Amino acid sequence: MKKFAFLALITAVIAYGQTPASPKSKSDGEKIASALQAGPQFVTRNATVLDWPTSPGGEFRVLRGGTNAWTCLPGFPEGTHDESGCYDQAFLQFFKDSIAGRTPNLQNVGISYMYGGKWVPNTSHAMGKSNEFHVGPHIMIIGPDQKRMLTLNQDGSNGEPYVNHLPGHSELYLVIPIREWEDAPAVGTVGAGRR
Repeated sequence: MKKFAFLALITAVIAYGQTPASPKSKSDGEKIASALQAGPQFVTRNATVLDWPTSPGGEFRVLRGGTNAWTCLPGFPEGTHDESGCYDQAFLQFFKDSIAGRTPNLQNVGISYMYGGKWVPNTSHAMGKSNEFHVGPHIMIIGPDQKRMLTLNQDGSNGEPYVNHLPGHSELYLVIPIREWEDAPAVGTVGAGRR
């Protein structure tokens, strides 16, 4: 029975990460489940889980304390899709500075995981005719060499690594897809063995 309940929970977490966000507000438990699906177990097991501020420049609320250097967040509350992420300290500071309206001070390389993927405008239509393209699970890297980032692919809808920026900001980060979203054998393993 425990095994069945565990499999049902994993299936629910996987399905939750693949569906658009509901317009109703989520419970803290739902936000934690969303955030913890964003990265590998070695990151999420002891990561701090934060909730987004209720206003620009506001404080992040701790949903679950952690003991490693990683922080995971559920998707943006206003987002069309649930795009949760896990961030190291440098990437998290970049995010916090950006949403607070401060210019990020990029001194170090930062890393982020988004195992649930991200939806981007389908500008090239190389991967289908929809207006949105779902970049599957990926890793993001930000660093101080912004001039180098400008030389890289900026089209996220062709399935290849690309650079992107937060809305209203110019600081670029590299997005490296780990696999295509439709890669069925890998979909079954996302979230497997989570604690």
